[in-house]
Amino acid sequence: MLQEEMTRFREQETPIEGKVFEGEVLVEEDLERFEFDQVVFNKCRFIGCDFTDATFINTTFTNCDFSNCIFYKSYWKDALVKDSKADGSKFSGAIFRQSTIETSSFMYTNCVNTLWENSKINDCDFTQAFMSEVKLKKLTLTKVNLTSVDFFKTPLKGIDLSDCNITNIMVSDTYKELGGVKMNMFQAADIAKLLGIKIV
Repeated sequence: MLQEEMTRFREQETPIEGKVFEGEVLVEEDLERFEFDQVVFNKCRFIGCDFTDATFINTTFTNCDFSNCIFYKSYWKDALVKDSKADGSKFSGAIFRQSTIETSSFMYTNCVNTLWENSKINDCDFTQAFMSEVKLKKLTLTKVNLTSVDFFKTPLKGIDLSDCNITNIMVSDTYKELGGVKMNMFQAADIAKLLGIKIV
């Protein structure tokens, strides 16, 4: 069913919309510039697929695996990713607006130069993800594992990390990324040690 819709898109260049795909498996497919609107993917697996410049509007991924796929400059609005796996995927240059990612694994993902606006990440694992030079506008992070995440040149002002694991997060030598960030007292104590501050 999904293959049929892909063929139609390539021939007519009309968005794939109002569809539900379940248990589909795609291997090394080129879905560059594809448009998905009000689409549901459930228990689908994407292996080595390229979604560069793809658009996901009101689209939901549940129990899906798109690890190591390419989503360069993709656009997400009112989208939901839940109970899914995206480990090692490349989202560089992607835009997320009014979107939610929850109970999912995004370990080792490349999110360099992405924009997150009015979006939420809840109960997810972003261990060792690359989040450098990212723009964060009203992003809500809840119970997110940010262990060893690279936040180089990503201003965290106004972002509440108090409910997240920020062990070994990486920033610049000046620590300017941490200006105005919100954290709990235990996190603040760990950061103070990095700054050479002795708490007595």
